[in-house]
Amino acid sequence: MDYKTFGEFLNSKRMERRFTLRGFAGAMGLSAVYICDIEKDRKPAPPDERLVQIARVLLLDKRDIEIMRDLAAMSRARPTVSNDLPEYIMEHEIVRIALRTAKEADASDEEWQEFIEKLNSRRAKQTRE
Repeated sequence: MDYKTFGEFLNSKRMERRFTLRGFAGAMGLSAVYICDIEKDRKPAPPDERLVQIARVLLLDKRDIEIMRDLAAMSRARPTVSNDLPEYIMEHEIVRIALRTAKEADASDEEWQEFIEKLNSRRAKQTRE
C-alpha cells in the first residue's frame, strides 16, 4: 500500500495489529487524543525516540520502518531527511556528490531504480559468498 501521510500509515499499521486507539496509546504511554491527532494529520509525527517505540509496539519490519521514517520526516513543518540517513550522508562525501548530481540532472525514477538494482545485486552476491 502507498501511504500519503504519516497519520495514514500509523492508522493502517495500528489497525493491522488490531490495536484500538486507546490500547495503542496506552502501550505508547501517550494520550488517545494525541494519537488521534497524529492519525488525522492534525499533528506531525512524534520525535524520533517515539518512532523507535512505535516500530517496536507495532512489530514493524525493516521496510515499514523505512516508510515510517520517510513519512515522519515529510510530516514535519520543515521537512527533513529520514532520521536513519543524515549521518550516512554526511560521513560519505561521494554520497553528497551523487545526490547533488542526481538533483542537477533531474535523475528519473528509472535511473535510480537501475542504481538500486545494481547495489542489491552486489549485496546478494556477497551474501551468497
